[in-house]
Amino acid sequence: MITIAERLDSAYGRIKQATNKSNRSEQSITLLAVSKTKPISLILDAYEAGHRKFGESYVQESVEKIEKMAHLNDIQWHFIGPIQSNKTKLIAQNFNWVQSIDRLKIAKRLNEQRPSNLKPLNILIQVNISNEASKSGCSIEEVNNLAQSIKTLDNLKLRGLMAIPAKKETVEQQIEDFTMLKTCFEALQTQYKDIDTLSMGMSADLEPAIAAGSTMVRIGTDIFGARS
Repeated sequence: MITIAERLDSAYGRIKQATNKSNRSEQSITLLAVSKTKPISLILDAYEAGHRKFGESYVQESVEKIEKMAHLNDIQWHFIGPIQSNKTKLIAQNFNWVQSIDRLKIAKRLNEQRPSNLKPLNILIQVNISNEASKSGCSIEEVNNLAQSIKTLDNLKLRGLMAIPAKKETVEQQIEDFTMLKTCFEALQTQYKDIDTLSMGMSADLEPAIAAGSTMVRIGTDIFGARS
């Protein structure tokens, strides 16, 4: 049976191959292990293998995990799922990063509910790059206004963009969507000094995402296995 440590090694191997092909440094990519729906035992396996960054999408489930693993205070927790207004307080209190901000109302609630003893919450704006009705995210045209508003909120720290593009038939089509987001990301970098994170690419499209300029890939299935 393949261990979590071996799966992590395999994921890093894919990153290394992709960065080499794109003439990029392997260290320029952060691997976020997406642990949603997975038991604490598997997260602990990844932790023991040296991994520290985990992504969750379901508030109640993730808060239970975070509380039970609170003694491991070097874990960095990222919320990557859609956000309901009535769940913002738990997210603000428990997470280090939120990658799925797509409207100002949610950003303001997170800002107001972030405990004063914690560092500002790192924020990524989620962009619906493929304009899919079934997915969360603001339009690419809305990014600038949302970024300007978020920058006025003292308890939030805008770090960049996130997207989940639609599945495409060819790698070239995938790269086209990813490149559109990279262009938007670079425009933000010219305006704000803290913009350093472009979260795009998952198990199925890691390579084209890295080719287009991703700095963070979100890998779940290839590390923890398919959702049961």
